[in-house]
Amino acid sequence: MKKLETTLIYVLSSISILCCCFGGLGILFALPSYLVANNRLKNAQLDSENYSSESLSAMNNAKTFALVTLVINGLFLAYTIYSLATTDWEIFMEEFNKAMEDFKAAQS
Repeated sequence: MKKLETTLIYVLSSISILCCCFGGLGILFALPSYLVANNRLKNAQLDSENYSSESLSAMNNAKTFALVTLVINGLFLAYTIYSLATTDWEIFMEEFNKAMEDFKAAQS
């Protein structure tokens, strides 16, 4: 009986959760982890007599985890794009410059 290795999928998915905080850039890890899991699961299901049911179940769980991280990162990326597209940059720059002036005044 062959065994499906799920370590790569879990590692990439976990890294993608950590990178989610950076504007949804974790999608760069989540998408490959999902694609790898999906591909390995399809290949294993075509040749299911050579794989144990525990191995198939573990890969299915890893695929589900990868899909959840992909959705989370996709939503956060969409929110980031929306925020950047709808931000009034003049007000943002005024507030930023005021904060910088306050910071310089506090240092003096």
